[in-house]
Amino acid sequence: MTTKLRLGPLPKTETVKLTFACPATLKADLERYAELHAQTYGDSVDAVTLIPYMLEAFMARDRGFRRRNTNSSPSTFPS
Repeated sequence: MTTKLRLGPLPKTETVKLTFACPATLKADLERYAELHAQTYGDSVDAVTLIPYMLEAFMARDRGFRRRNTNSSPSTFPS
């Protein structure tokens, strides 16, 4: 018997590794956030794992970006 889950299969996504520099204070804040996230949800996770989700959430809530993104294709953004 197969049980169906509400979530369903996860989509296959392509990942790209990025490296960036940030102030030491931001790194410390990211590590504290990861600790709080682990305490809140019970799953140990590091800041590097959370960063893509944080950026995605930030961009999804940025009205200017969403408005620009729906009015033009990403390839037309200035470099």
